[in-house]
Amino acid sequence: MYKIAVMGDYDSIYGFAALGLSVFPVEDEESCRTTLNRLAQSGYAVIYITESKAAMVEEEISRYREQRLPAIILIPGIFGNTGAGIAQVKKSVEQAVGSDIIFTE
Repeated sequence: MYKIAVMGDYDSIYGFAALGLSVFPVEDEESCRTTLNRLAQSGYAVIYITESKAAMVEEEISRYREQRLPAIILIPGIFGNTGAGIAQVKKSVEQAVGSDIIFTE
């Protein structure tokens, strides 16, 4: 059975534990990279990561986008929304459909 993980700064992710998700607080770039790679190799099908921490490991995330699993999904943290998560969704839709069908005005 696949698992779901949430990683980011502690204050942004601790509430997800109440939903039964595995939470992994990370502080710096090295711990973020190490944790992401460990989760990807450990059977996690979905990894939610805060936008601020995802910015630290963009190269790693891009590498995993080429694979079927895990799905890495950016979420806003307590510091606010940077727009990176919406940009990721837009890019994924454009790749799948061939054009921007969601965000056109």
